[in-house]
Amino acid sequence: MLKYRLSSTSSSSSSSSSISPSSSSTPTSTPSTSSTPSSTTMASTYATDLSPLPVPTPKTVSTPILDLFSLKGKVASITGSSSGIGLEVARGFASAGADIAIWYHGNPSAIEKAKKIEADFGVRCKAYKCAIDNSKEVEATIKQIYEDFGALDIQIANAGIPWTQGPMIDPENDDHWHKVVNTDLNGAYYTAKYTGQIFKKQGHGSLVFTASMSGHIVNIPQMQACYNAAKAGVLHLSRSLAVEWSGFARVNTVSPGYMMTEISDFIPHETKEKWWKLIPMGREGDPRELVGAYLYLASDASTYTSGADIIVDGAYCAP
Repeated sequence: MLKYRLSSTSSSSSSSSSISPSSSSTPTSTPSTSSTPSSTTMASTYATDLSPLPVPTPKTVSTPILDLFSLKGKVASITGSSSGIGLEVARGFASAGADIAIWYHGNPSAIEKAKKIEADFGVRCKAYKCAIDNSKEVEATIKQIYEDFGALDIQIANAGIPWTQGPMIDPENDDHWHKVVNTDLNGAYYTAKYTGQIFKKQGHGSLVFTASMSGHIVNIPQMQACYNAAKAGVLHLSRSLAVEWSGFARVNTVSPGYMMTEISDFIPHETKEKWWKLIPMGREGDPRELVGAYLYLASDASTYTSGADIIVDGAYCAP
C-alpha cells in the first residue's frame, strides 16, 4: 500500500498514512509495467517518503482522452468567482459536469449567478460569502463546502485584487501594500492550507492557483511591484506544495496575461493601447480563453502534472 509523509521536520509527518483510491489525482491503482528488483521495492522518494517504489500508475490512463476531461461526480470550489476569470471557470467546470461552490465577498450577485449555473448546466451550485484575507472565515467556508457537498475534489484559488497606487515608494502608508498581499498571497495560502487538510483526509485532490504573467516578468508601463511580488510568491508556493502534497494531491498554477475583466477597469485606455503593442498577439484575452487550462489541471487528463505553470498571455512572456 502506498504510504506518504508530508515532511520529515513537521510533527504531523512523523507517521505514515495510507492513501484512499481516487480517480482525481492520486496514483493508487494498476501497477506500473516496469519491473523493480525486490531488494529495492521498499525504497521511498527522497522528498516525500512515498513507498513502495515505483508508485502505481492510475487506472484512468486507459480512459478515452475526451472522457478524462469530464468532471462528472466531482465537486469544484472557486474563490473569487462572482465575476471575471473565476466565474468563467465556474461555468466551464459546470459544463464539464462538476458541482460548483462559488465564492464572493462584496458582490452578492454571485447568489443569482449560482442559480443560473444550476439552471444552465443541471448541476448543484451554491454561493458562499467569505473574506479571503481572513483565515478563520476561509477555514469555515471550506469546511462548510465539504459538509454541504460531501466532498471537495478541486479547489481553484483565484481571488485577487490589483495594485493601483503606482511606484511602490509613492503611497503615504503601507495600507494598500498589506491589502494586496493579504488578498493575493495570504488568501491563497489560507485557501491552500484548509483545502489541503481535506485533500489529505480524502487521499486525493487538485489545487490550482491563479498566478499571473506578472510573477514571471515586470509589467510596463504601469508600476506594480507589490502585485508582481505577490504573484511570484504564489508561483513558488504552488511548486513547493506540489512536492509536499505529492502523496495525496496535485498542485499547479495558471498564469494569465492581460484579460478583459473588471480587475483592469481602472487602467486608462491610453495604457491599454500600449499593452496591445507589447502583446505579440495584439490584444487582451477573453477570460473564457483560460478555461481550458484550468480544466486540464483540474481533471484526470493531468494525473502526472504537478508543480507546473501554464502561461496564457498571448505570447507576452515569450520574447
